Amino acid sequence: MTAPPGRRERKKAATRQKIAGTALRLFLERGYDPVGIRDVAAEADVAVTTVFAHFASKEALVFEQDENFEHRLTQAVAELAGEPLIPVLHREIRAMVRHCAAPGRAPVRDMIGSSPALRDYEDAMLLRYAESLAAAITAAPGLDRTPTACRALARFVIDAYAIARDAADPEAALGETFRMIEAAWNA
Repeated sequence: MTAPPGRRERKKAATRQKIAGTALRLFLERGYDPVGIRDVAAEADVAVTTVFAHFASKEALVFEQDENFEHRLTQAVAELAGEPLIPVLHREIRAMVRHCAAPGRAPVRDMIGSSPALRDYEDAMLLRYAESLAAAITAAPGLDRTPTACRALARFVIDAYAIARDAADPEAALGETFRMIEAAWNA
C-alpha cells in the first residue's frame, strides 16, 4: 500500500527541517568547524547519506533557506503582472533582510562572519542569486533593458540585501539603497 499523495513530501520536509535545526544548534553550541556531518547525522538520528540527500554540503546546512530565497526573487519577477519592478524587488529583499536580521539571528551571523568557509559559501550563493535574478529580469516581458543593465540591477539588488542585513538600521539602509537603485534604473 502506498502513502497518500503529499505525505512523503511532508515527511521529507520534516526530516530536512530536523537536520537543519539540529545542525544549527550544534554549530552554535560547539562552533562550526568542530562539528562534522557525522555529528549532525547522529544527533538528528539519520544516516549521513540522508543528510547529503537533503543538503549538498556542510555549509548548505547553515543556509537552509537558500533555495527558497532564490526562488522567491525569480518568481516575483516572473509574476510582475504590471507591477513596477523595483518596488517588487524591494519587497522581496525586505522579507529576506527581516528573516536574516530577526532577533535571535545575531549568533548565526556572527558564526558566518567568523568562518572563512561560510563566508565563501555565502559569497557564492549571493552571486548565484544575482545571476538567477538577472536572467529573470532579462526574460521579463516589457522591461526592454539590455542584459548588461539587468545584470547590474540584479547585483545592486543583492548587494542591497547584504548591506541592509548587516546595518544597524536594516530598514533605513534598505530604503536608502533602493532609492538609489530606482533612480539608476529609471535614468
